Amino acid sequence: MKHRVREPRLEVLMSWWGMNGLGDQDGASDEWSMEEKVRRIAEAGYDGINGMLPEGNEAERWHRLLDQYNLSYSVNAYPKTVEELDVFLNKAKAFGRVDFVNVQVMRPFLVGEQARQLLAGMTELSRSAGIPSYIETHRGTITQDLLRTVEYVHNVPDLELTIDFSHYVVAGEMRTVSDEAEELLQALLPRTKSIHARVSNGEQVQIDVPMFGGSDEGGIAERECEHPMLQHFQRWWLGGMRSWRQAAQEGDVLPFVCELGPPPYAITVSDLHDNQIEVSNRWTQALLFARIARSLWQRV
Repeated sequence: MKHRVREPRLEVLMSWWGMNGLGDQDGASDEWSMEEKVRRIAEAGYDGINGMLPEGNEAERWHRLLDQYNLSYSVNAYPKTVEELDVFLNKAKAFGRVDFVNVQVMRPFLVGEQARQLLAGMTELSRSAGIPSYIETHRGTITQDLLRTVEYVHNVPDLELTIDFSHYVVAGEMRTVSDEAEELLQALLPRTKSIHARVSNGEQVQIDVPMFGGSDEGGIAERECEHPMLQHFQRWWLGGMRSWRQAAQEGDVLPFVCELGPPPYAITVSDLHDNQIEVSNRWTQALLFARIARSLWQRV
């Protein structure tokens, strides 16, 4: 039998955290059940879910739903030490359905050689455990500072990243992107192993992207979504995809996670009864990012 080559591919995932509060009343009430959320994710064409590591009866429930809807699954971890990540990876192996682990290293004030050793240790542990673990570029973690993260990339040769530049845009108040900032951001893209989709305007970490009309057959229509920062994020996402594709092997998967968080990530306003109402429809915004991701992938 002729061997079938499995080309490297993009998988578009939905963040389970991003499903919090969603329902038929725009999140104000009647939140969808777990089963309803998984069904809607599958019917919307997502390839999988990025969530938390379930345990006990919840683990059995997740296995059933993932099998039923043929969805991949990945999880998030928040270790402070190599030992904590080791414990987590063992639990992930026991669960048996984890494609990769997105890691937020909860040591925001660790710097220099100690930080390098911690990241190098986590990188080696991931390799030996056989579960890919990608360090997310995220505020409040070891990668919260763009300058330091670029140093980590230079000093930890095998460091693999989840790229989420919204954190650097808001932390650096990048209402525009300077040549200096662009050079630093570009230095991280060759380490792209997954991408989190969120757009920051330099003041808020997560903004609503206006949408106008529908998309054409080639992907995203020119005037479907307009925001001055969106063009930068699309350029960074495409750059990460291209860097990943150059190094990808047969059967490799690049996860693109539509990760739009609920309040307080999502911007809210008060109604007449002082209820906090989101200004955005997270579900439709996530679908927009999914379409953008697939359109960009066609250009890789």
